Amino acid sequence: MLRSLTVAAALVPAIALTGPAAGAAPEPRLDIQRSQTHQTIDGFGYSTAFQRATLVHNLSPAKQAEVLDLLLDRRKGAAPSILRLGIGSSATNVYDSMLSIQPADPGGPDAPPKYTWDGWDGGQVWFSKEARRRGVERFYADAWSAPGYMKTNGTDINGGSLCGLQGATCASGDWRAAYARYLVQYAKFYEREGIRISDLAFLNEPDWTTGYASMRFTPAQAAEFVKVLGPYADQAGLNVVCCESIGWKNSEAYAQAIENDPEAREHLDIMSGHGYASGADFPLPTSKRTWMSEWAPSSVADGWNEAWDSGTGGGTGGGTDSGKVTDGINVAERIHDTLALSGSTAFVYWLGGSRGKTAALIQIDDAADAYRVSSRLYAFAAYSRFIRPGAVRLGVDGAAGGLKVSAYRNTDGTEVVELLNTSTEPVTTTVDLKRPDAYLTDSGHNLERDQSLVSRRGPHTSVTLAPRSLTTLVSDHPQHD
Repeated sequence: MLRSLTVAAALVPAIALTGPAAGAAPEPRLDIQRSQTHQTIDGFGYSTAFQRATLVHNLSPAKQAEVLDLLLDRRKGAAPSILRLGIGSSATNVYDSMLSIQPADPGGPDAPPKYTWDGWDGGQVWFSKEARRRGVERFYADAWSAPGYMKTNGTDINGGSLCGLQGATCASGDWRAAYARYLVQYAKFYEREGIRISDLAFLNEPDWTTGYASMRFTPAQAAEFVKVLGPYADQAGLNVVCCESIGWKNSEAYAQAIENDPEAREHLDIMSGHGYASGADFPLPTSKRTWMSEWAPSSVADGWNEAWDSGTGGGTGGGTDSGKVTDGINVAERIHDTLALSGSTAFVYWLGGSRGKTAALIQIDDAADAYRVSSRLYAFAAYSRFIRPGAVRLGVDGAAGGLKVSAYRNTDGTEVVELLNTSTEPVTTTVDLKRPDAYLTDSGHNLERDQSLVSRRGPHTSVTLAPRSLTTLVSDHPQHD
């Protein structure tokens, strides 16, 4: 059973690296349970949908190179292992829309398709090639809506359903199979560009109607369409992903509908959900891998915020409130909870870069040839740089307290322990890692290596954790139970 890996440590009045005084109580001990394994990690990622990749492309060559390194580089950047692409449904190509590969009705669902391809896809083809050059291998394509002519409301915005689904009849006919072929064709166009899309989703937030690309599906309709898309996706070698509900709690009904339908369950590869209406803090009722496939804190009240811990008293909960919901420490806490509590195998943030009052990792002002970096990028990178695809989450034992801790073993044998101190006091504990490298992320450090945080204590390493900080320990000398 998956459970929180909240462990404890003693609060100490100051950071101390020397041994305990004679007669002093021993430091709390954190033990990695290497024989206790949980989920295998697929990766960490973010989206380039709605033409956000064009903002990076529009920068001068020097600034563009800097931003690409920040968004993609394994050593100094966000180091994603998954890139989420937006499949277009719009007949126009203006900013904040996504151009369809078949903007006009070809003459009905059974007419020969009239696909078009510009090799650009709102900048996503270019960005995908840059990502692949830097080691990203997993490309995940997701449609927010079908083109309007395939839907009950005649437009790709404001909800509406796919014609032909149960309860969604249209004079133009049944568009289910045509939509499935349309989605697979999108992946084929990327293959032509040298990018292999591995994962394919057909809807986004099916329980939410909005003024941008959106489409409604009930849980029963989602299970129905998985059975339509499945054979086409299988033939093309694509994983089917569903259902991208607006909240993790909402996702339960979609997961249950597919789990209860043997044919749909057979065709589904990954169960996905978003973290807006409710966070990913419990396992979904599915036998499939689960992805938390989109979340970012709301920037409506905060505006653009670069702080790790603004300390103004309105955080997201879980630990001591940190102030603005867009603070980096809140993003780190959400990543921890998603992995440790829900058993998700992937964490996909919303946007890597965007304009204005955004909660993206980077703010880009392409008109001024400028950018700003938030602490959210370093919160994300503290996990994504070191916990790589194929890593296994390990059990952790320790007393209850103010730390949120999770541990992982990569396929190359390196072990990673993430220690999030949500308290306002320094904490000292020990962990059974041999000679780990320590990286500190807090208000004064952006994922910076700092070996002064660790010292050897017999079979364990003593580590001192700064207040309101994330410490990442990486060891290439694993011990074994």
